[in-house]
Amino acid sequence: MSNLRFKVVEEAFKKRPLEVATPAERPSEYFGKYVFNQEKMFKYLPLKTYQQLREVIEKGGVLSLSVANDVAQGMKKWAMEMGATHCTHWFQPLTEGTAEKHDAFVEHDFKGGMIEEFSGKELVQQEPDASSFPNGGIRSTFEARGYSAWDPASPVFLIGDTLMIPTIFVSYTGEALDYKAPLKKALAAVDKAATAVCKYFDPNVTRVTANLGWEQEYFLIDEGLYAARPDLLLTGRTLMGHDSAKNQQMEDHYFGAIPERVAEFMRDLEIQALELGIPCKTRHNEVAPNQFELAPIFEECNLAVDHNMLIMSLMRKIARKHGFRCLLHEKPFAGINGSGKHNNWSLTTNTGALLHGPGKTPEDNLRFIVFVVETLMGVYRHNGLLKASIMSATNAHRLGANEAPPAIISSFLGKQISELLEKVENSTSDELFTLEGKHGVKLGIPQIPELMVDNTDRNRTSPFAFTGNRFEFRAVGSIANCASAMIALNTAVAEALVSFKERVDARIEKGQRHPRRCARRHQDLQTHPLRRKRLQRRMERRSCPPWS
Repeated sequence: MSNLRFKVVEEAFKKRPLEVATPAERPSEYFGKYVFNQEKMFKYLPLKTYQQLREVIEKGGVLSLSVANDVAQGMKKWAMEMGATHCTHWFQPLTEGTAEKHDAFVEHDFKGGMIEEFSGKELVQQEPDASSFPNGGIRSTFEARGYSAWDPASPVFLIGDTLMIPTIFVSYTGEALDYKAPLKKALAAVDKAATAVCKYFDPNVTRVTANLGWEQEYFLIDEGLYAARPDLLLTGRTLMGHDSAKNQQMEDHYFGAIPERVAEFMRDLEIQALELGIPCKTRHNEVAPNQFELAPIFEECNLAVDHNMLIMSLMRKIARKHGFRCLLHEKPFAGINGSGKHNNWSLTTNTGALLHGPGKTPEDNLRFIVFVVETLMGVYRHNGLLKASIMSATNAHRLGANEAPPAIISSFLGKQISELLEKVENSTSDELFTLEGKHGVKLGIPQIPELMVDNTDRNRTSPFAFTGNRFEFRAVGSIANCASAMIALNTAVAEALVSFKERVDARIEKGQRHPRRCARRHQDLQTHPLRRKRLQRRMERRSCPPWS
C-alpha cells in the first residue's frame, strides 16, 4: 500500500490544470442561461398567463390547470430550443440529497408515430414511488403512493437534456416526505407573524421575506490519492493513519494563493453555476490544507436552499472532470478543521427594511430590538430543536473542535448590542434607542485609507452569532440540506413573534399606547427640548412603556 501511495503522489505532481474556456460574454449576460426565469417567462408565455404566474409567485395562491397548460407549453418550447428531450420533478427527500425520475417529451400520435408533448398536468403533479424513501416510520412499506407538486417560486432549469422542475414531495395522505414542503410552511409562518408585528411600525408592510446566504466548505483530493484510501472510498472520511508532518499549524493555507488546478476547477464550477442562476460571489482557500470555500450572494431562503443542493451536485461532478474528488463530509481528517456550511439568515420587508439591521430613528431601532429579542427568544425556547436540526453522525465529529462551534446552542451578540439590551432592561423610557454605526479609524500608516470599523468584533465559533444585520447559524454541517436548520429556525422565530404580538395587543387593549406612537414620542423628547417635560408627564400618565 505504501508503494502504491508513493506512486500515486508522484503521478499527482505531474498533473497539469485542465484549462477551462471562459465565455466570451460577461457573467451578467450568461447568468441564468439555463433557467426559465422572469425574462424567459415574458418571452415564451402569453401576457395574461405571465401576469397570472407572477401573481402566484409573488402573492401565493393556486395556479389553475388552464394557466398551467399555457405555462407548460411555453416551458416546453424554450426547453426544446435548448436541446431538451426529457423532464423530471426534482425534489429533496430525507436522504440529504435530491431525487429525480426522467420522462421524455413524447406521446403516441395514434397514427403509428410519436409527438412531443408536455401538459400542465405533467408540470404541476407527478407520482414517484414513495415506498422506498425515508419517512420517519409514519408509513408502512407497502404504502407506495406519493406525489410531487411543482413549486412555482423556484425557477425551472436545464441540466443537459433534461428540464428540472423543483417540487415538493408528499405521501398519499398528505404527510411531507421531503425538506421543501415543511420549509415552505415555515417561511409562510414567519412571513405572517413578522408582517403582523411590522404593522406596528409601518402599515405599508405586506410581506416579510426570509433570506439565506450559505457558505459551502469542502475538500478537494486528487482522484488517485482518493482511490488509494479504502476508508475514503467507503465512508467519505479517513479512519486510520497518522497526522501529516505539516497540517495547519503555520496557518498559511487560509486565504493563500489558490493552486492552479483548483483555480481551474473553481472557474469551471462558477461558470456552470452562473448559467444555472446561482449568484456565486466568493471563493478562497480555507484553513485546512486542500480545504476551500464557495459563497453566493444571499437569496430568498427557499431558492437559496435549492441552489445549495444543486451546487453540491455540480461540485462532485466537476471535481471528477478535473481529476479531483470533492469531499463534503464534515470531518474527513482528524487533527485539522472540518467543513461547515454557515447559514446567514435575515428578514426583510417588501418596503426594503432589513429587520435585523439597526435604523436611523428611534422607531426603526425599536423595531430592530423587537426582532433581535424575539429571534433570541425563539432560539432560547427551542434550542434543543435547533440542535437536532443540525445534528448528524458526521457533523458530530466536527462540532466542538478546531474552530467549529460547540454542539450547545448559544448566541453571541457583540458588546454594543449586549449593552443596549441591558440598557433597555434597566433604563427609563426616554433614553432607550441610541445605536452607533460604523466609525472611522485612522491607522497612521502612509497611503492607507481610513478604515470603517463595525460596532462589534466578529465571533468565529459561536453556533448562532449576530453579525451586524443578520444572524449566522454556524453549526450547520457541510453535507447537510440547509432546509433542516431553516425549518426549525423560521418556525421558532414565527412562534416567538406570534407570542410577542399577543402580549402587545393585550397591553393595547388595557389602554397602553401603540408602540409606534411611543417610539415617536421618544423621538420628540430628543428633538423638542422645550416640550420635554410636558411630553414626559403625558407619557407617564398614559403608561408609555419600553416595548422590548
